[in-house]
Amino acid sequence: MKPIALLTTIPSDSHQWNLVFIRLLLEENGFEVINLGPSVPYDLLTEACIKHQPDMLIVSTINGHGYIEGKELVKRVRELDCMREKPVFIGGKLSTDVSMSYLYAVELESAGFTKAYCNDEDLQDFGQRLQQIKEQATVARQA
Repeated sequence: MKPIALLTTIPSDSHQWNLVFIRLLLEENGFEVINLGPSVPYDLLTEACIKHQPDMLIVSTINGHGYIEGKELVKRVRELDCMREKPVFIGGKLSTDVSMSYLYAVELESAGFTKAYCNDEDLQDFGQRLQQIKEQATVARQA
């Protein structure tokens, strides 16, 4: 059984191509992907977390409001028993002020994200984390 990745955006982000790219990347790395699509309200996301019990949550955003809405999103997700310890990632364009992205990434991680990605160099780290999550999910399912 493949590990489950729940893929979403923030409520104000209507972009889809980033979700297609991430979905393909996850599938190539052995994950079953549940893609909630663009402009996902917080309540729909928390309901999906409860329903699907994903091994990880990925928030991909490119409209520049990831920093603002990401903090509320992760707060709500971390309140769920099923998501307290699960990896939760956010990546893409975290702010309209790209020069501040690294600072915003640190704040998002302090708010509860496992990792906040804001540049292309982060792709290698993300790939390594995917492999770790896949291995952990496999071990947990065998137990």
